[in-house]
Amino acid sequence: MSTTEATTDQPFSKIKIRVSGLVFCGAEVALLRRERPGSVHYTTVGGNVLPGEALPDALARELKEELNLEPEHVAGAELMWFMDARLERPGPTPSPRKVHLFYRVHITPEIRAELATEEYDELPDGSHEVGHVEWIDYRKITDLPLFPPIGSALAALAAPDAPVVSFGLPEITNANYTWI
Repeated sequence: MSTTEATTDQPFSKIKIRVSGLVFCGAEVALLRRERPGSVHYTTVGGNVLPGEALPDALARELKEELNLEPEHVAGAELMWFMDARLERPGPTPSPRKVHLFYRVHITPEIRAELATEEYDELPDGSHEVGHVEWIDYRKITDLPLFPPIGSALAALAAPDAPVVSFGLPEITNANYTWI
């Protein structure tokens, strides 16, 4: 067995990068609400970086896909936080280690009025899971079932444009997180 074969069967042997846009309109931030049988949870707006893709391009692509936010409105995005996630997820595929990068974007009410209100994730069977875009006061998301779990860090900001004191957020692992 080669070294590659030995490591690819192990959880966290692959690393993925996920970019999230924390899109603010005043004190409200856009989140995606997903309803599943027996639960409702929220996610940040964003997704995985494609192989070879520049991080700013990935962020612009994801915000266009999920919110219909034009790339010129993402150009001034500010990198806020980094989070390392080593979580075993349900299913037969070995779990990747995922590095989450959170960017802050500010938009006007006029731009917000033109954005999508739903986002469609394609599922393996070709169907789609609907994510409903909700604008929530960032100070009130601490207790939301949110993944990645950044509600406390976000709610702790003194203002939507407040400087970030610490770039690294606590890592998430099986020991400190349970899947929603």
